[in-house]
Amino acid sequence: MNHETSWTLYNTNEEAWGTMLADCAKAEKSIILEQFIFVPDEFGKRLIDICIERASKGVKVRFLWDAAGSFSFWGSSTANDLKKKGIELVFWKTLIPNYLKMSNWRAWFLRNHRRTLVIDGNIGYTGSMCVYGPMKDWRDTNLRIEGSVVREMTNAFDRMWARATEAKHIPQRIHVHDHKFRYVTNYPAPRRRHVYSDLIEAIRSARKYIYITTPYFVPTHRLIRILRLAARRGVEVRIILPRTTDYYAVDLGARSYFNTLLESGIKVFLHSGKMIHAKTVVIDGDWATLGSMNLDRVSLLYNFEANIVSRNGKFAEELVALFVHDMTESKEISLRDWKNRFFIEKIPEKLIVLVRKFL
Repeated sequence: MNHETSWTLYNTNEEAWGTMLADCAKAEKSIILEQFIFVPDEFGKRLIDICIERASKGVKVRFLWDAAGSFSFWGSSTANDLKKKGIELVFWKTLIPNYLKMSNWRAWFLRNHRRTLVIDGNIGYTGSMCVYGPMKDWRDTNLRIEGSVVREMTNAFDRMWARATEAKHIPQRIHVHDHKFRYVTNYPAPRRRHVYSDLIEAIRSARKYIYITTPYFVPTHRLIRILRLAARRGVEVRIILPRTTDYYAVDLGARSYFNTLLESGIKVFLHSGKMIHAKTVVIDGDWATLGSMNLDRVSLLYNFEANIVSRNGKFAEELVALFVHDMTESKEISLRDWKNRFFIEKIPEKLIVLVRKFL
């Protein structure tokens, strides 16, 4: 394998889907696909057809999908048909997990939210996309990458596959010797939330700027605190959020933090173009991350997530360029305007605080 890392960033799902299909069609050994949402619509069917054709030629194809996110597939005859055509398909948990015996409400959030595609162990894809037609026009950021880090992506998939199939042996985690690119996982357990921990440390070390793009922003108290501290020591902190998302309650959750953020000097921008679903952070031009992790409590603490974390300056520069472009389609929220809204507009944000820990 070529250990020199190369990559391509895509800011539209349609473009990323096209290259994914092309690479899968050329697979000679293996295709692995880990997805939160997989819907058998136009793109989903095309991907399945290609994988079936490749499986008929001896390519080993494995799909690992979350049962809740891919509920239209879970338990369907289509799933059984795929297995008959040579595709190994496993669902993470079940649609309604068997957590009824558990008193801990957090157990309901233990979903596999990761997005991983690896072809022949050499080409990797990750980012914020799902296999779902209505997301075709969303503003996502996705990545095609080649290099030694793809081994980490494959290993992370194998470990989740072993858990999903309740295998007796879980492969040992591997780390490649590429300090510029790592595939970092987030497990819902203390000291195993590695993406979250890396993000916290990077923010603490920030000296110039922190640029965040996320669709869902209902952060932990810890994350809010270190962002405010960064702004107070002179770091430029900018956050781009969608004007509206597909989850109204989460929108309210994000807005319930705006006073705190703006008073600390953090700049908040609402994107008014296509639904922005990208999940990226760039810090000081020498630390960047991209992947499946949202900056909400469910994603940070309870979902299984995975991100590329990079210390490659060119990679960070490309993400900054996307961020700057997105700012041109966004409106900055001023503290004065936010505070001067009608009282009735503020009531939902006050009420959402009561259930914010579930978002």
